[in-house]
Amino acid sequence: MRVGIDFGTTHTVVALVDRGNYPVVSFDSVDTWPSLIAANAAGELRFGVDASAVRHDPQWSVLRSIKRLLNDAGPQTEVTLAGRNYRLADLLTGLLAQLKTDLLQRSNGCLTPGEPIEAAISVPANASSAQRLLTLDAFVAAGFHVVALLNEPSAASLEYAHRYRSTITTKREYVLIYDLGGGTFDASLLKMTGHSNEVVISEGIQRLGGDDFDDAILRLVLDGAKLPDVDAGALALLREDCAARKESVGPQTRRFLVDMTAIDRPPFSCAIDDIYSACAPLVEFTIELLDRILRDGNTDVAWNDVAGIYVVGGAGGFPLVPRMLRSAFGDKRVKRSPHPFAATAIGLAVFLDKESGFALSERFSRHFGVFREAEAGAGIVFDPIVCKDASLPADGHSPLVVRRTYRAAHNIGHFRFVECSRLVNGRPDGDVTPYDPVLFPFDPALYGRDDLGRQPVGRCTDGPDVEERYVVAPGGAVEVTLTTQPGGFMRTFRLERCTSA
Repeated sequence: MRVGIDFGTTHTVVALVDRGNYPVVSFDSVDTWPSLIAANAAGELRFGVDASAVRHDPQWSVLRSIKRLLNDAGPQTEVTLAGRNYRLADLLTGLLAQLKTDLLQRSNGCLTPGEPIEAAISVPANASSAQRLLTLDAFVAAGFHVVALLNEPSAASLEYAHRYRSTITTKREYVLIYDLGGGTFDASLLKMTGHSNEVVISEGIQRLGGDDFDDAILRLVLDGAKLPDVDAGALALLREDCAARKESVGPQTRRFLVDMTAIDRPPFSCAIDDIYSACAPLVEFTIELLDRILRDGNTDVAWNDVAGIYVVGGAGGFPLVPRMLRSAFGDKRVKRSPHPFAATAIGLAVFLDKESGFALSERFSRHFGVFREAEAGAGIVFDPIVCKDASLPADGHSPLVVRRTYRAAHNIGHFRFVECSRLVNGRPDGDVTPYDPVLFPFDPALYGRDDLGRQPVGRCTDGPDVEERYVVAPGGAVEVTLTTQPGGFMRTFRLERCTSA
């Protein structure tokens, strides 16, 4: 069985590869699976549908939006749930293991027990290597055979290509994917030629999505109903109702009604335009990012070359979003996916289906580099190693490899790796992800030591030659192999965040 899995902030969506069709899997007649984790004081854990069933029970604590925690997390990062500490990686693996079980037992996917599940999975375009590694490792540990990891808007572009290929012409062969999910916003500009989709540039905002719309609406309701103090349980119920009402808003909706039973108040009602006004600044942030992509001097793409903006993601179904996009870019150039919540999962399934004939060329979505000493220790500079928008290899092809060599100037190498969304005057800026330092012995007397962090660092004049070999996988994860010559002492490091978030 081959499936595309869009692990989302609020919900997870699965699409099947089925003889040229890509149906969305239903769980107990619902097309989405809750990305929820619940725990009680006794240490019992529930995931997905089972966690949703107890989300209003005061005996259970619920962890929502686990995906938002991943970008700043490492393998040992812990979260507290119902008074107990859990490794975030273990919770994520448990969540995905339950997803696999529910695919077998509670879905219409018609999977046979014991049948291997080949999966293409996705991450936000602006996700760090840490988030990519954590996500990939958790899927594998949960029992999925992961054959591809794609950026979410890149996957959605394949759903567009499958559904709307006829809109691409030789004069307008670019599509701008606008992906607004529950927790993140991503945008990618792709060139579509024949059955080939090539990523030109990707940008993103790590913490902007439907969750933030819900928060804005909740603040409006609390202010409008003059409720300065609401206990945590009632506040969670009220927020959930705001989110449900938001998702039911349609183009003809005129009033926004919220049930206030949880706090023993009459229903709150306001004009839908008040809700739109509260959420408009969030949409404006996304429009500013689209403008930045279209003005990027490195793309050589003019607005007249773009066939349109394709709106996907669960929050992309909120009517305010296409309304503001059409106001900014024109009615005829904005197209919303008929299944915005499922577009990424469908695109992942299309990617898995070799009979579809579609090919995708991805790019590295962030700058990756290392800080080093300059001027004999008098200064610090940042060395980019893999630049943003570098072409990545397709699955099954050789990985991207970058090598650097130099003469060691210290007895211990102290590597401070960083990823960032942009460089300003050669320095990391924007969304910056630092990694725990990598320590590597250049002095042969230190080769067997596991306490390099406690050893004094000294300069040397006759250090060995050093080779850094960086390997970038098709999914964008990075590992580095450090080797000294002569002697050939070597170590390989997967670059991860190991400190607590």
